[in-house]
Amino acid sequence: MTDKKKGSEEETVQFGDELAVLPIRNAVLFPGAVAPFDVGREKSVALVEDVDSFPSPVIAIFAQRDPSTDDPGAEDLHPVGCAARVLKALKHSSGNYSLILQGLQRIRLDEVTQHGPYLKAKIKKLEEAGPDDDEAEALSMSLRDIAKQVIQLMPELPREAGSLIDSIQAPGALADLVAANLDAPVEEKAQLLETIEVKDRIRQVLKLLTRQLEILKMRERINSQIKEEMGKNQREYVLRQQLKAIKEELGEDDGDQGDLDGLEDRIAKANLPTEAESVAKKQIKRLRNMQVGSAEYTVVRTYLDWILDLPWHNSTVDNLDISQVRRVLDEDHYGLEKVKKRILEYLAVRKLKKDKKGPILCLLGPPGVGKTSLGRSIARALGRKFHRISLGGVHDEAAIRGHRRTYVGALPGQIIQGMKKTGTVNPIFMMDEIDKLGHDFRGDPSAALLEVLDPEQNNTFADHYLEIPYDLSNVMFVATANMIDPIPAPLRDRMEVLEIPGYTRREKLAIARRHLIPKQIEEHGISPAQLEITDPAVEIIIESYTREAGVRTLERQVASVIRGVAVKIAEGDTTARKIETEDDIREFLGAQKYTSEVAERTSETGVCTGLAWTSVGGEILFIEATKMYGSGKLTLTGQLGDVMKESAQAALSYVRTNAERLGIAKDFLDKSDIHIHIPAGAMPKDGPSAGVTMFTALVSLLTGIRVRHDVAMTGEISLRGRVLPIGGLKEKVLAAHRAGIKRIVVPERNMADLDEVPAEVKDSLEFVSATKMDQVLEAALEEMPKPKPAEQTVSAN
Repeated sequence: MTDKKKGSEEETVQFGDELAVLPIRNAVLFPGAVAPFDVGREKSVALVEDVDSFPSPVIAIFAQRDPSTDDPGAEDLHPVGCAARVLKALKHSSGNYSLILQGLQRIRLDEVTQHGPYLKAKIKKLEEAGPDDDEAEALSMSLRDIAKQVIQLMPELPREAGSLIDSIQAPGALADLVAANLDAPVEEKAQLLETIEVKDRIRQVLKLLTRQLEILKMRERINSQIKEEMGKNQREYVLRQQLKAIKEELGEDDGDQGDLDGLEDRIAKANLPTEAESVAKKQIKRLRNMQVGSAEYTVVRTYLDWILDLPWHNSTVDNLDISQVRRVLDEDHYGLEKVKKRILEYLAVRKLKKDKKGPILCLLGPPGVGKTSLGRSIARALGRKFHRISLGGVHDEAAIRGHRRTYVGALPGQIIQGMKKTGTVNPIFMMDEIDKLGHDFRGDPSAALLEVLDPEQNNTFADHYLEIPYDLSNVMFVATANMIDPIPAPLRDRMEVLEIPGYTRREKLAIARRHLIPKQIEEHGISPAQLEITDPAVEIIIESYTREAGVRTLERQVASVIRGVAVKIAEGDTTARKIETEDDIREFLGAQKYTSEVAERTSETGVCTGLAWTSVGGEILFIEATKMYGSGKLTLTGQLGDVMKESAQAALSYVRTNAERLGIAKDFLDKSDIHIHIPAGAMPKDGPSAGVTMFTALVSLLTGIRVRHDVAMTGEISLRGRVLPIGGLKEKVLAAHRAGIKRIVVPERNMADLDEVPAEVKDSLEFVSATKMDQVLEAALEEMPKPKPAEQTVSAN
């Protein structure tokens, strides 16, 4: 703390109303204070060298507003400064000066009268304002007490500082003394210098000094804690050094202590959760007491590496720009609006509620519709890391939860391994083919997934290897499946199932145009100028060379065309090619693989077109019925399941019950056998939805009236002739659309499901709702059968 000159020495120093101005940086000089300053700027050096020629060695000291200004003017200085006497000036070899200045009196800068070789200005002396009353004395006492407390907490200050505080009685002088020695910013000190009213100045100084006192007390507490911890650490260090020396004497020094010290540093910096940090420190202590070459040492060391390599807090920042996320999703995939809508909904909620847990989705659909690639697209759109786990054929619970460390070569499960690879706590986890999980004597992995995919439990996921709760609540899990039935009900209940149907012709065309063709042309090293595949050509490939719900086969066929062109280019034929006709395509793909069998199949009586749902999308199904001489037996072929056989029995029973009304002889089964066959016999078939189709085929056979070739149907039949609802209507409608069907008979209670069918498909089809079998016959047969007269009987032969 700087000293204050006593007596009337400063009062005898006289100075006029014009003084040389010395700007100072990063400091403020108060009246009564003595302080050193370094002078190096050209104008400042010129001023110092000229001081001896002044009437009295007094200059005006003003603090700069911006310390980076090299040549400050009046506008760059604080308006109130201090007149100062130059007590000593020491010149350095560099030409710079060191000054000892004593503050005399507050002054205000009125007008600059000289700019070179240094500043001169007219100044106005400022006298202290405010009465020297009891309030001022009380404020001075408070200031004196707090200043003494600060002095006690700052051992670097001299012992005489307290006595100096007691010796100053004038309130204004006391405030200036304390202000001069405060650890405060220049702006705050300049404001104190500008405060002329004594009591206001003391109050401001008290506020700053109290803040400094609190900081010093806090520093004292922190230093005490550090000393205690340092004492423990020093003792531990000494003991470890002694232990190291003993081991060296015994020849047991393993040279690995530095490595363990590095591990301890990693643990300290990793900001682990409390339980994880406790386990890690315990394992470090175990390591220090083990031989490096022992098997247990390697196990513990590997375990520690896993704990430290896992992301416990590191996360990526989600891209919350919904329009940009929508654009990225649309760039990568055409259609799939339901999934995109769900992702944008999650993002909108995440934007409103920062701690929203990640959703657990299951994308259900046939192969080739883009389920797996959609997961990558979601990660790219959100700005998250992506990790894929293939669950197909996994039949060991340890693949999910890991092995316990008691086993040789134990490792964490795929969940923890994936978290380590991504390095963040909020990646996108793609769990591919979740419907193809197996299970055996080693456990059921689907049961282990119950915890992983439960938002209420996965914040404390327990891996057998790690044995420390790990938080998976920020992970977005996206599972994929072709069929929902193989997934156990408890696991299915934990996921939000989003069905992805097969693509329509128009969607396939758009996907081929936007994604498949440009990708294949680039992969085969052909420039777009050398090959053009037109939309009509793509439509021919879709209709005649593929029959699928997805686009994988379409991509392979497009690649075959491009490979054929690549061969010709490699042989020297660089003519630009345009693929647009059926002949152009046949040159590369050969004869058509698929043709519409609908018209040919239904050109005879007893044949009817049905619709079926499969795990790879919808399919059309032909049902054939014929009769022959026999004893009234019903034969069913085509590898049918029990439910389908029962549907055939129900259809035949309804026909027999209503034979006369349908124009069929009552004794048509007396000397005849009925045979119902469903082609593609190698494929197992089951389900009740073919009931109306088998009934229509039987009526067509027995009445001789053909079924319209452009009609397909689906629905369950009852013995009362009711048409009952079925499932998978959307996939069945898409299959009928692919096959060229024009009219579809649908159970009335399923008409609401048509809302999910794309508009372009609905617009090209006619839908007939049916509640009774008569409505099915009216829509499907070329003409309605006429009832038989009651007295008339016709032999079945």
